[in-house]
Amino acid sequence: MSGSGQGRREHGSFWRDNSLTLAFGTAFLLVLLGQALAGQAEFNGQLTDDGLQRIGLGEYVMSSDFAVDVTENWQSEFLQFFLFIFGTVWLVQRGSPESKKLHKIGTESDREQRMGDHASEESPRWAGTKDWRQRVYSRSLGLVMGALFVLSWLAQSISGVAAYGEQQLRQLQDPVGWGAYVASPDFWSRTLQNWQSELLAVAAMVILSVYLRQRGSPESKPVGSPHTATGVEG
Repeated sequence: MSGSGQGRREHGSFWRDNSLTLAFGTAFLLVLLGQALAGQAEFNGQLTDDGLQRIGLGEYVMSSDFAVDVTENWQSEFLQFFLFIFGTVWLVQRGSPESKKLHKIGTESDREQRMGDHASEESPRWAGTKDWRQRVYSRSLGLVMGALFVLSWLAQSISGVAAYGEQQLRQLQDPVGWGAYVASPDFWSRTLQNWQSELLAVAAMVILSVYLRQRGSPESKPVGSPHTATGVEG
């Protein structure tokens, strides 16, 4: 009886066990809807100023104007995680829970990573192999984040040139091609303003977590941990 009770405590309801993903996923959808509504109102204001017919929400959501606003944020987020995942293999910050311990710089041993002969029965299947599958799986998180960044960057550039071309036509100017748009100030202004904000946020999180605490958060050290404690989570 006690064992089954412990099992129930360890394996709670679907909603509790996935609450972090569900909460942020729901918040994402709500904010995306809010962005669509605000973006539609702004876009219709521009159309009215140009003497053109206003469009509905569904039409706006399918437009290049909405697509470029969404994808330019996505690509900066995926870039942030891609750089942080790979950077923290070799780079450390003394005293930060966002850093690995100072003596563990590098890819670490198979024993520490529970790979190959050191994999357990509960380890992912590819972790226990000794061929290309292990090499791919051992870097899969960074590779997927990198691929998502490239794909979202490409989506931003394609939707961006379409949105820019529509704007040019409304102003009775000739649209530009993809290559010219990617080399344009408009594209890089959109791109770099997102990159710098994401990199600032990561740097702030890393250094502030050395000296500040958030009780109960795994992103913070325990409240009583010394400032020099590195790689320790609450």
